[in-house]
Amino acid sequence: MDRLKRLLMIGLTVFLLTILAACSEEGSGDGNGETDGEKSLKIGISLPSATHGWMGALIEEAENQAKELKESENIDYVITNAADPNKQANDVDDLISQEVDVIVMLPIESAALTPVGQKIKDAGIPLVIVDRELENDAATVVVKGDNEGIGVNAGKYFVEQLGGEGKVVEITGPPSSVTEQRGAGFKEAMESEEGIEVIASQSGDFSTEKSLTVMQNILQAHPEIDAVFTQDDGMALGVIQAIKEAGRTDIQFVTGAGGAKEVFENMKEDGLIKATFLYSPTMVKDAVVIAGDIAKGEDPSESMVVKEATQVTKENADEFYNPDSKF
Repeated sequence: MDRLKRLLMIGLTVFLLTILAACSEEGSGDGNGETDGEKSLKIGISLPSATHGWMGALIEEAENQAKELKESENIDYVITNAADPNKQANDVDDLISQEVDVIVMLPIESAALTPVGQKIKDAGIPLVIVDRELENDAATVVVKGDNEGIGVNAGKYFVEQLGGEGKVVEITGPPSSVTEQRGAGFKEAMESEEGIEVIASQSGDFSTEKSLTVMQNILQAHPEIDAVFTQDDGMALGVIQAIKEAGRTDIQFVTGAGGAKEVFENMKEDGLIKATFLYSPTMVKDAVVIAGDIAKGEDPSESMVVKEATQVTKENADEFYNPDSKF
């Protein structure tokens, strides 16, 4: 009888310990970001792929800011990089399946990623767009530089420097809101100047190498060019390389956009690039911070954040030049 009682007591003790262990396990998290039954916050960041230039710097800024948020706010993050719109669409599908709290996206192409933005919205996930806008209202917040302002300021610079008369070449970016807005602003600023003619407008795809090739072809087709407007500093560097290799002396100046240190160096050395207009990759830091606030349940103070397109020439280049910058 005593032996039977002992066995019953042992069985009851094992049962109680099993119950206590299960309760403890339920409250301690499952290793997937859940603690005490609460899911930890996570931001998904979808960007194009790049290792250098403006986009390379932006990717680095995004990750640094995300790491800072994780350390200070305990908000987790996952970053994806894509070389084309199809890959970016698949990346976003994966972020949605992970049930991230907010998505930050820089669309490779505006039109191609617009349905993806709608998919994010339909999933009930807030969306912070950086740089290139979508063609619908899927974004909760847009963070961008003043693209139209870049075009307008460049157009005014051309009018002033050319005295309202000259033959101009335009090197554009790939299909996106950035390209459209910069081009529209440039055209708007020069509409009243009938003496300025845009004799060629071709895409350099925001690539130094592609712009070099495109400009080589334009130089062969046009024996007289007064100035070149490029929508990006990287493209400006490709353009001046083509001009140098061709030995052309008729081109008075080239302008860019972005704020690359190589462009500042060219200006300071009295090179062919005479002006650029700021479009800093650090804008993505604002986007990640906003995403963190939204993840915590805060309403954004504004739906459109626009960074100023400050004109930079040789006279003020030192104010913005950073020799250690990745861009």
